[in-house]
Formats: sequence, structure tokens, C-alpha cells
Amino acid sequence: MQIGANSKFSFKMIKYIALFILCVASFTSQSQILNAESLRKVTDTSGFSGSVSLGFSLKRDVNDYFAFSSSTHLQYKMNKNLVLLKNDIELKNIEGNKFENAGITHLRYNYRFHPRIAWEIFAQAQYNKVSKINFRGLLGTGPRFKLTTSERYKFYFGTHIMYEQEELSDGITPIQRDFRSTSYLSFSLYPTKTVSFVSTTYYQPKIKEFGDYRVSNQSSLLIDLFKNFAFSTSYTFIYDETPAVGIPNSQYNLESGFVYSFD
Repeated sequence: MQIGANSKFSFKMIKYIALFILCVASFTSQSQILNAESLRKVTDTSGFSGSVSLGFSLKRDVNDYFAFSSSTHLQYKMNKNLVLLKNDIELKNIEGNKFENAGITHLRYNYRFHPRIAWEIFAQAQYNKVSKINFRGLLGTGPRFKLTTSERYKFYFGTHIMYEQEELSDGITPIQRDFRSTSYLSFSLYPTKTVSFVSTTYYQPKIKEFGDYRVSNQSSLLIDLFKNFAFSTSYTFIYDETPAVGIPNSQYNLESGFVYSFD
């Protein structure tokens, strides 16, 4: 599939806008994926809400290292409309030598036109020095389905199409401009009033080459400590069939930290 000059120009504009968001938000975030389900703060009230978190993790990709991260999440809910914004920052101490940083900013709009069906539009920009990602920009849309009605456990399925531009720093891979399918299955469990568990699995193949795909999973456990404060632990696994040269196909991230939420 060839992308014409107009499409390239349009995505350049998207890239510049996304990079501007990154600059305004300082040098942003975390790993190579972002679990959109972790953005959704359960609330019955309209208006603004969100959370701020600090965490630490032990990771493995090219090297073993410790990482320190912070995350800011803001959402606005009004009737059938939901807007989500998340910005993460991560600093990595690679084998005790120096700090490297990674960043991701995600913006998502959700319109629920049926009690169990919503339409989503999202944009994302990120970079990751360790994984040799200079820039990865996404713009996508598609439906989201609620598969259950229980408030104790919730299952969701989403199937979207997105346009992606990726620029790697391995000195070999050319700039990639492709359409990808992105589907996810997510479930949220609330066994008690103070404990919640969210797990989401993504599958993202290229439309023109299904052998080039990514699979990822993020699972998070949140335990309320006292009003507005909670302890969180999350595990992320990523498999990329075609990463940058010198980067392993699989990576993982185990992170723990504290979350402050507000309404």
C-alpha cells in the first residue's frame, strides 16, 4: 500500500502537533505500549477527574536496568462523551551507568451511542531511546463493545484501524508509514471495594503484511490504602515481530508505585 504525497503531508502535520504536545508536557513517558483501559477512571459523576502516580520498575530489553516513572491522567466526562489524556515520564538507569528517558502522550475521545457500544478516536506520540524509537505517531478510530453488564467484572472488546509513522535510530530501517489493525480484549475485576485488577491484550498487525505484528499485554493490580491513595503493581509484556535492529523481539516491565486520584 503506497501512501501519497497528500497523506505524507497530513501526517507530517499530525507529527508536528504530537511533538508539540510532547514538548509542552516536558519529556514524557514510559514503555512502548499504553494500556488505554488504565486511563478510564470509574466514576458516575460528570466533569473532570484524574490521577497522579509515581513508580519504580525493574526492566529488561537490551540491558537490565532500574526505571523511575511518573504518570498524569486527566479525564472529562459529560453525558455520552468521554475525553482521556495521559502523559507519562520515565527515566532509566541502565546497568548503573547513565539515565535515559522515554515518553508517551495519549489522547482519546469516546462517544457512547449505545449502552454497550461506543466509538473511539485516538492519537498518540512517543519515543524511547533504549528501544531506538525516535518517534512513533498513531492516529486511529473504531468501535468498542461492552461484553458484560455486571459491575463486579467487566469485559470489553475493541477493533480499530490506525495510521502509524515510525522513525527508528538504528541507522538501517527507513521511515515506516503504514496502516495497522489494532484489536484489544480487556477485563476489569473488582473483587472487593478496595481491590481492582485490569488486564488488556492488544494485537496489532500491518494491514498489508499480517506477518509484521505486535502483541502486548498489560495487567495491573490496584489496592486502596486510604482515601484517594492506592498502591499499584503492573506487569507489561511486549512482542514485536520487527523491532529496530539490535532490539530483542520480546520485552517486559514490572512496575510498582503509588497513585493519588482526584475528582
